[in-house]
Amino acid sequence: MIYPKIPLAQSIIQTCLAKGITTIIISPGSRNAPLIIGFTNNPAFDCYSIADERCAAFFGLGIAQQTKKPVVLICSSGSALLNYYPALAEAYYSQIPLIVISADRPQSKIDIGDGQTIRQENVFANHSLYNANLSEMVSVENDNKIKEAIDISIAQKGPVHINAPFEEPLYETTSELAVSVSVTASAKDTQSLSHDKVAEYATIWNQATKKMLLVGVNYPDAISESIIENLAADESVVVLTETTSNVHHPKFINTIDTLITPFTSADFEDFRPEILVTFGGMIVSKRIKAFLRKYKPKHHWHIDSLRAYDTFNALTKHFEVEPNLFFDVFLPLTRSVESNYFKNLDAVNKLREQKSKIYLDKIPFSDFKVFEKVIPSLPMNSQLQISNSSAIRYAQLIAIDPSIEVYCNRGTSGIDGSTSTAIGAAVANEKQTVFITGDIGFLYDSNALWNNYIPKNFKIILINNGGGGIFRILPGHEETPVFNTFFETSHCLTAEHLARMYGFEYTIASDELSLEKGLATLYGQNEKPGILEIFTPTLENDSILLQFFKELL
Repeated sequence: MIYPKIPLAQSIIQTCLAKGITTIIISPGSRNAPLIIGFTNNPAFDCYSIADERCAAFFGLGIAQQTKKPVVLICSSGSALLNYYPALAEAYYSQIPLIVISADRPQSKIDIGDGQTIRQENVFANHSLYNANLSEMVSVENDNKIKEAIDISIAQKGPVHINAPFEEPLYETTSELAVSVSVTASAKDTQSLSHDKVAEYATIWNQATKKMLLVGVNYPDAISESIIENLAADESVVVLTETTSNVHHPKFINTIDTLITPFTSADFEDFRPEILVTFGGMIVSKRIKAFLRKYKPKHHWHIDSLRAYDTFNALTKHFEVEPNLFFDVFLPLTRSVESNYFKNLDAVNKLREQKSKIYLDKIPFSDFKVFEKVIPSLPMNSQLQISNSSAIRYAQLIAIDPSIEVYCNRGTSGIDGSTSTAIGAAVANEKQTVFITGDIGFLYDSNALWNNYIPKNFKIILINNGGGGIFRILPGHEETPVFNTFFETSHCLTAEHLARMYGFEYTIASDELSLEKGLATLYGQNEKPGILEIFTPTLENDSILLQFFKELL
């Protein structure tokens, strides 16, 4: 076996191995040579080379999203490290484990004018769960910091940073280990919840006739079927699910904005829940957030083993356990109460579904029409990755088959790494992966395609409306040069040459007929990854969407 000669690098590598952390994303460099040598020469590690650090970090995040295990990111010193920050922030808010290991110059070289040198210690302090600033020499303190960083990333489901200073020479190797690493097994998560802890809340529940469950970002199959059936059977409970919730039942309402946007003040008051129960990650719908902030529930309980955000300024209780454990203890203490809450909302929702279909049948080719056709076309049992801004919001308006897993970077809701994340996810899972994105998000992360690991059956559906369509939907839109240049980012670019350069099969569509043919072509070949670029009318998309909500009344 070949090892780096620098003992500190050996300690880091051997500790990762002992802790079972074996997925390593490397951005080439020089200062990180000792780490590259050690990880790539050990067959126990799966190493990926991604040159662009921002893409590398989101690629790693996509893998960790799927495996639910920490992924290591390795970079050289200097500004390379800063390019990890967007993905690190996303991992922090999405509770995804990442371990950043940055090579650094010794402290004596910082701030003296040495090349490729910045202040790397604690650089992620605001969005890292732990920062291990190592010294050059091997020590018990260093070893403990490395182990603690890894343990915290696993236990608290988030990013950590290990900063390791290496002095030249960097490329020397040895066949002998100079360190001995011993680790203890990570503590098992043994959550418990007694009846006594929830009894008073069950009493409150049993007296309420209007209970709402709102489910945010959630892993597929995370909630047991028995819990889902129990909640669906209670006529005093309305369950609202987002596309990213991966929770399904015929009685659950999965197009929230379609339901509530046309509500009057009286409707909202009638809809106001006495008890709001939330679980899962961030909520996409701005309308449900605005509603619950104005028409506050008397009680808001959030269920999450780690965090509870007071999203609606109404939080009254945080149950620090996983949702399944909570409901397994809580539901047996509850009873059904007579209520029209679900019945009334369900009737409104069914009417909205009818009017939605009528509207979609008559609109011209547009972003909305594309989503109406694309979402039902997705292969059964596939995985859908969606970019942010318009794409995820349109997807919220179309019901999706329960067999399809849905993911989106909603921790920070940024467009900066959606493509890279989708590719990382496709590498890590065995399912057919489809990525739906807008043109600005795609162009912004185009270096994601500079990647030698993209599966041959990876599909990109790129909706090109010539700019940032989300800004046309938001209030304040005016057709001016300033808006077109500085908000919408108008352009005439396409993905054709990028597809050719990176070896993607490329197809275009610009109407319903070519879209149907394009989807058939996209799904019909798996010899190389594919891009279907769909061109929609820039000036009509926003008015078609806004008119939709008016015609739901």
